[in-house]
Amino acid sequence: MEDDRGRHHAKPKPESKTRLHGRRGPPLARWHDPSSNLPGRGFPGLAILAVAGLLVLLPAALAAEARWWKGNLHTHSLWSDGDDFPESIAAWYKDHGYHFLALSDHNRMLEGEQWVTGSMKNHFPEALEKNRRRFGGDWLVQRTLQGTNQYQLKTLAEFRGLLEQPGRFLMIPSKEITSGHLSFPVHINATNLRRKIPAQGDTNVLDVMQRGVDAVLEQRRQTGQPMFPHINHPNFGWGITAEDLMQVRGERFFEVYNGNPAVHNVGDTVHAGMERMWDIVLARRLGKLDLPPMHGLAVDDFHHYHRHGSDQSNQGRGWVMVRSEQLDAPSLVAALESGDFYGSSGVSLRRLERTGNTMRVEVEAEPGVNYTIRFVGTRRGFDATRSPVMSAKGEPIRATWRYSHRIGETLAVSVGPRARYTARGGELYVRAVVTSSERIANPSRKGETAAAWIQPWQPR
Repeated sequence: MEDDRGRHHAKPKPESKTRLHGRRGPPLARWHDPSSNLPGRGFPGLAILAVAGLLVLLPAALAAEARWWKGNLHTHSLWSDGDDFPESIAAWYKDHGYHFLALSDHNRMLEGEQWVTGSMKNHFPEALEKNRRRFGGDWLVQRTLQGTNQYQLKTLAEFRGLLEQPGRFLMIPSKEITSGHLSFPVHINATNLRRKIPAQGDTNVLDVMQRGVDAVLEQRRQTGQPMFPHINHPNFGWGITAEDLMQVRGERFFEVYNGNPAVHNVGDTVHAGMERMWDIVLARRLGKLDLPPMHGLAVDDFHHYHRHGSDQSNQGRGWVMVRSEQLDAPSLVAALESGDFYGSSGVSLRRLERTGNTMRVEVEAEPGVNYTIRFVGTRRGFDATRSPVMSAKGEPIRATWRYSHRIGETLAVSVGPRARYTARGGELYVRAVVTSSERIANPSRKGETAAAWIQPWQPR
């Protein structure tokens, strides 16, 4: 697995035309077409073919080689409630070894005209100075309005050509469709979106989610472009329960890990954590509702570039590693939808195979770090008993219901950097989670250690 750490400090060349006190982005001729055929670098000896929901290993001679690409699908900038310029944020991810990034601002795509003032955001002077060092003092268009300095934000079309490189870094258009029902937030990211989709409202949380998902899938149908929705941070504001999530049709993704400290990844005494919700959703969708499995993404949900700590939503806390032949949007979307990826908060995999009735996992082990690989699943014919969570007054609480411990059982545990699980028969699905003894340097929760989440597999 490669990790591109080289820093790239491309500065835009001066252009003859200016507007107000700054210059426009690069001309169209400098853009990189993300859908072009890009050569994939080698992932020795392995090539993956999705067949009937299975990931099948082929000899490299029979299929194009595939490799792992690191990316983040949930990030914010000054276009909504982030605290830095979008091109500065994208440069950080590129400089730190990411291969792709989706800037997913709230109810905004990075297009059109948008101005910000220094008083609008905290740490704006630091953001401005850093942007000028990287992109030049005349990069941003500036104006004075009623005695206040304002700066025009660059669109994705204006800055992507400065950062994208074939086979190294890709920008993917995105947006966080931000809505809700009553006091319950419902946020849905749309990855590789082509046109803005407005916030969706309805009479309950499930219907709001369904309308948002349907809108993204309808745009995919109309445009022919590969794109997908994913449900963001279900426990943010305790907005989405497992009962809501399991019923959404057409949705294949949710965030099992989000680096924002406000999203309650591990739940509390009343609310289920993300992994528990994942198992409930998988068991019900596969065993009762006749719906496909839902994959678990890891993201950082970056908002705060200049303040760091467990109470801030900082960059670099969660990401996905996607195995595909090429670094372009169609290839990445296809691999994600086939489940050929894992989410991570710091653990890297050397080997991941799921074929026939066996899953093999091997960690890219770090010296002095201990690893535990746990295989989790639910068996066919599981105990479907469930009951609502009740308050001290005996009234039902809006929270994920209580389910049998037979849902999300630990099927096997291996201590060490490698493990294999062979299906015994009757497993509805099997997923794996790798935990480690390595403390995260800037965790969203104190004491948090690095982990990886491997997608559900249905043994044949």
